[in-house]
Amino acid sequence: MSDVTSILSQIRSYQHQVGTRALEPMPNPGAIGPGRVGLEQPGVKAPSFGDTLQNALEGVNNAQKTSGALAQAFELGDPRADLARVMVAAQQSQVAFRATVEVRNRLVQAYQDVMNMPL
Repeated sequence: MSDVTSILSQIRSYQHQVGTRALEPMPNPGAIGPGRVGLEQPGVKAPSFGDTLQNALEGVNNAQKTSGALAQAFELGDPRADLARVMVAAQQSQVAFRATVEVRNRLVQAYQDVMNMPL
């Protein structure tokens, strides 16, 4: 118990030295206030969830196309398509696809949770 008292007295002394209220909650810079909506800047439209999801899916698709093209070039003997580049591209597309599947699973689970909520 004396350790807690000692720590509190140290905090109070630092608080007094700095001249601020250390134990008060700090303002949230992203909080919604009067005339302010989050961190949006005036005149700049935030991308919608659908746009963000579509861009992510296009990125996964492009990674898979690049991986497939590099693998085909390697199989045809193109000297610019070395094995290391082919393997890295394949791993990148695999990780991107797995992440997409995981996001899909989370979205489906969230949808099911919302639909099963009692009214």
